[in-house]
Amino acid sequence: MVKIRLKRLGYKKNPSYRIIAIDSRCKREGAPIEELGFYNPKTKEMKLNVERVRARLSQGAQATETVMYLINNSNEDGTLNYKKPETKKLSKKAQAKLEEEKAQAAAQEEAAAASEA
Repeated sequence: MVKIRLKRLGYKKNPSYRIIAIDSRCKREGAPIEELGFYNPKTKEMKLNVERVRARLSQGAQATETVMYLINNSNEDGTLNYKKPETKKLSKKAQAKLEEEKAQAAAQEEAAAASEA
């Protein structure tokens, strides 16, 4: 069975990957049937030959979960459609302060609504 999966390149703690079509029984760094693109998770850079990927999938190749995610989140030109997460992690103190401010704002709105009625 042909699989579309990642082939790891790069040195220690600096990975980059090639997206390849390969026989599922071959090892990770084995000789691929076809190279379909590359992906660098550190810089979120990706280039994918979308036409060849679709052709391989239509021929019965199976993509791994990670590669399927990359395919689904790629633009038509094969680049990654990456969106930075907008939420920021806050410390417990900051979260408590934010909740307190929200509670005070809600109390003021209720007081204003009660005075108008």
